[in-house]
Amino acid sequence: MGSSHSSPHKGGTYWIFVKLTTDDGISGYGEVYGVPFSPNLVCRMVENVFETYVVGRSPFDIESIWRTVFSSAFTQRPDVSIGGVLSGIEIACWDIIGKATNQPIHNLLGGKVHERLRAYTYLYPAKDPQELSAKDFHGDKNAAADRVKQYMNMGFTAVGFDPVMPMGSFDPRHISMEVLDGAEKMMKDIRDVVGNKCDLLIKTHGQMTSSSAIRLARRLEKYDPFWFEEPVPPGNVKEMARVAKATSIPIAAGERLVSKYEIAPLLEAQGAQILQPALGRVGGILEAKKIAGMAEAHYAHFSPHLFAGPIELAANIQLSASLPNFLILECIEKCDGFFGSLLNKPIQFEEGHVIVPTEPGLGYELNEEMLDANPVSKELDVPFPPMATTPL
Repeated sequence: MGSSHSSPHKGGTYWIFVKLTTDDGISGYGEVYGVPFSPNLVCRMVENVFETYVVGRSPFDIESIWRTVFSSAFTQRPDVSIGGVLSGIEIACWDIIGKATNQPIHNLLGGKVHERLRAYTYLYPAKDPQELSAKDFHGDKNAAADRVKQYMNMGFTAVGFDPVMPMGSFDPRHISMEVLDGAEKMMKDIRDVVGNKCDLLIKTHGQMTSSSAIRLARRLEKYDPFWFEEPVPPGNVKEMARVAKATSIPIAAGERLVSKYEIAPLLEAQGAQILQPALGRVGGILEAKKIAGMAEAHYAHFSPHLFAGPIELAANIQLSASLPNFLILECIEKCDGFFGSLLNKPIQFEEGHVIVPTEPGLGYELNEEMLDANPVSKELDVPFPPMATTPL
């Protein structure tokens, strides 16, 4: 169990990894995402859950372990903290299963459907991440078009950006005419540069009321966005559905939801056409496979969320390779730099696609020397992510 820091705002301030080892010496890695407590406390939570419910079990008992942990303390309901803890343990079990059977995880989930996975990245400003604030790390509006062009030169055919910032504790909020004008200008400037050679993904994070989201969608429809992500907060599926019914832009959502039980109502309400669960939060690989099956029955696509470390990405790759309704893979630029240095080998990119690895388990091993050399500092041992805590 351990945590590591990252360059701020490119994949998160820190990442929490799980390592499980069997009696016969097989180790597997998992990752915990988005538990709203300080990382060292989250590590203790994982250790407590493992010692209480998992130690001594077979890693093959994923269904039984999952139900036992999910139902702990007689809760038996979606919870973001237990969801993250359970996900990290579950992913590590899958890594062990793959290594024990000498198979990549996708072969154990029905086999490979995709040899390579189309990828996209956020529009990160080119400036030093240490200089970024929460208001601008999703994209420098004044340099957005040029930055997208740089990503296209890297091979990307899709880029996501957030034209409405910041996000905060008092969302959803009414969006002003000035903000609407700025978002439309940003979209127009980028579309004028990329033409039809690059898909543009609107990456909002529930900042808007339903009415504001509909007003924004009507302004942006003519630029043919690939999707409109989480236009309103995730707590009211009827309002998400109201936005979906008011626009031709596909709605994408799901990164903050835990388990099939929270995502099923979103599908039933026709609130989203693209599901984006975070495998380090939603309940792990098998739970996400079940969710993808539900999405397939609703003619919805699956595009796993990533604002975490490389083990969640490895899990996303393995699952996505097995899905008929996979759409696109979120990446942190080309997953290189410090992010990539935490793996034993680089993520392989080819013409804007990630090549699916064939090695057993997740297909990647953590570079534990790098982890040990970059522990979470006292200054970063705080809940993540930071958000505006006063009304805007």
